[in-house]
Amino acid sequence: MRVFKLRDVLYLFLVLIIAMSLTGCRELEDIEINDINLEEIDDGQYIGEYTTTLVAAKVVVKVEEHKLISIDILEHRNGRGQKAERIVDSVIRQQKLKVDVISGATGSSKVILKAIEKALSK
Repeated sequence: MRVFKLRDVLYLFLVLIIAMSLTGCRELEDIEINDINLEEIDDGQYIGEYTTTLVAAKVVVKVEEHKLISIDILEHRNGRGQKAERIVDSVIRQQKLKVDVISGATGSSKVILKAIEKALSK
Protein backbone atom coordinates (compact mmCIF):
# COMPACT_ATOMS: atom_id res chain seq x y z
CA MET A 1 0.00 0.00 0.00
CA ARG A 2 1.42 3.35 -1.05
CA VAL A 3 1.41 6.25 1.40
CA PHE A 4 1.09 9.69 -0.16
CA LYS A 5 2.94 12.62 1.29
CA LEU A 6 1.09 15.87 1.90
CA ARG A 7 3.25 17.48 -0.79
CA ASP A 8 2.05 14.91 -3.35
CA VAL A 9 -1.58 15.48 -2.45
CA LEU A 10 -1.20 19.26 -2.68
CA TYR A 11 0.53 18.93 -6.05
CA LEU A 12 -2.28 16.73 -7.39
CA PHE A 13 -4.88 19.18 -6.06
CA LEU A 14 -3.11 22.07 -7.80
CA VAL A 15 -2.96 20.16 -11.09
CA LEU A 16 -6.69 19.42 -10.87
CA ILE A 17 -7.54 23.07 -10.21
CA ILE A 18 -5.45 24.22 -13.16
CA ALA A 19 -7.03 21.63 -15.43
CA MET A 20 -10.54 22.68 -14.39
CA SER A 21 -9.70 26.35 -14.97
CA LEU A 22 -8.33 25.68 -18.44
CA THR A 23 -11.38 23.61 -19.33
CA GLY A 24 -13.68 26.37 -18.10
CA CYS A 25 -11.79 29.05 -20.06
CA ARG A 26 -11.94 27.03 -23.28
CA GLU A 27 -15.63 26.41 -22.71
CA LEU A 28 -16.27 30.17 -22.43
CA GLU A 29 -14.23 30.94 -25.54
CA ASP A 30 -16.29 28.48 -27.58
CA ILE A 31 -19.67 30.08 -26.83
CA GLU A 32 -21.30 31.38 -30.01
CA ILE A 33 -24.05 33.96 -29.77
CA ASN A 34 -26.76 33.77 -32.42
CA ASP A 35 -28.88 36.83 -33.07
CA ILE A 36 -32.65 36.58 -32.73
CA ASN A 37 -35.24 37.85 -35.21
CA LEU A 38 -37.44 39.90 -32.91
CA GLU A 39 -40.21 39.97 -35.54
CA GLU A 40 -40.74 36.27 -34.75
CA ILE A 41 -41.03 36.79 -30.98
CA ASP A 42 -44.51 37.24 -29.49
CA ASP A 43 -45.20 39.62 -26.62
CA GLY A 44 -44.45 38.10 -23.25
CA GLN A 45 -41.85 37.26 -20.67
CA TYR A 46 -39.29 34.59 -21.39
CA ILE A 47 -36.90 32.88 -18.99
CA GLY A 48 -33.58 31.51 -20.14
CA GLU A 49 -30.46 30.20 -18.50
CA TYR A 50 -27.02 29.08 -19.50
CA THR A 51 -24.41 27.36 -17.37
CA THR A 52 -20.74 26.63 -17.90
CA THR A 53 -18.12 25.28 -15.53
CA LEU A 54 -17.16 28.75 -14.27
CA VAL A 55 -20.10 31.03 -15.11
CA ALA A 56 -23.89 30.76 -15.06
CA ALA A 57 -26.76 33.15 -15.67
CA LYS A 58 -30.55 33.07 -15.55
CA VAL A 59 -32.55 35.92 -17.07
CA VAL A 60 -36.11 37.02 -17.69
CA VAL A 61 -36.65 38.91 -20.94
CA LYS A 62 -39.75 41.02 -21.61
CA VAL A 63 -40.84 41.59 -25.20
CA GLU A 64 -43.55 44.02 -26.36
CA GLU A 65 -44.42 44.75 -29.99
CA HIS A 66 -41.34 42.83 -31.15
CA LYS A 67 -39.00 44.95 -29.03
CA LEU A 68 -36.86 44.06 -26.03
CA ILE A 69 -38.36 46.07 -23.19
CA SER A 70 -36.41 44.72 -20.22
CA ILE A 71 -33.92 42.05 -19.25
CA ASP A 72 -33.62 41.16 -15.59
CA ILE A 73 -30.81 38.98 -14.35
CA LEU A 74 -32.27 36.54 -11.83
CA GLU A 75 -29.01 34.73 -11.12
CA HIS A 76 -25.41 35.32 -12.09
CA ARG A 77 -22.49 33.21 -10.94
CA ASN A 78 -19.44 34.80 -12.45
CA GLY A 79 -16.45 32.84 -11.19
CA ARG A 80 -13.20 34.76 -11.55
CA GLY A 81 -14.34 37.46 -13.97
CA GLN A 82 -15.91 40.82 -13.35
CA LYS A 83 -19.65 41.07 -13.44
CA ALA A 84 -20.89 41.91 -16.91
CA GLU A 85 -24.48 42.65 -16.04
CA ARG A 86 -24.46 46.03 -17.74
CA ILE A 87 -24.38 44.20 -21.09
CA VAL A 88 -28.17 43.99 -20.93
CA ASP A 89 -28.30 47.78 -21.43
CA SER A 90 -26.47 47.38 -24.75
CA VAL A 91 -28.79 44.57 -25.82
CA ILE A 92 -31.89 46.65 -25.09
CA ARG A 93 -30.44 49.82 -26.65
CA GLN A 94 -29.30 48.04 -29.82
CA GLN A 95 -32.20 45.53 -29.92
CA LYS A 96 -29.87 42.67 -30.79
CA LEU A 97 -27.61 40.08 -29.18
CA LYS A 98 -24.57 40.78 -31.35
CA VAL A 99 -23.17 43.50 -29.08
CA ASP A 100 -19.64 44.09 -27.82
CA VAL A 101 -18.80 42.11 -24.70
CA ILE A 102 -17.74 43.94 -21.55
CA SER A 103 -13.96 44.29 -21.40
CA GLY A 104 -12.53 42.22 -18.57
CA ALA A 105 -15.74 40.21 -18.31
CA THR A 106 -15.89 38.39 -21.63
CA GLY A 107 -16.99 35.05 -20.19
CA SER A 108 -19.77 36.52 -18.09
CA SER A 109 -20.89 38.67 -21.03
CA LYS A 110 -21.14 35.64 -23.30
CA VAL A 111 -23.03 33.57 -20.72
CA ILE A 112 -25.56 36.36 -20.10
CA LEU A 113 -26.03 36.82 -23.86
CA LYS A 114 -26.47 33.06 -24.32
CA ALA A 115 -29.08 32.99 -21.53
CA ILE A 116 -30.97 35.78 -23.33
CA GLU A 117 -30.70 33.87 -26.61
CA LYS A 118 -32.05 30.71 -24.97
CA ALA A 119 -34.95 32.66 -23.45
CA LEU A 120 -35.95 34.02 -26.84
CA SER A 121 -35.39 30.74 -28.69
CA LYS A 122 -38.09 28.82 -26.84
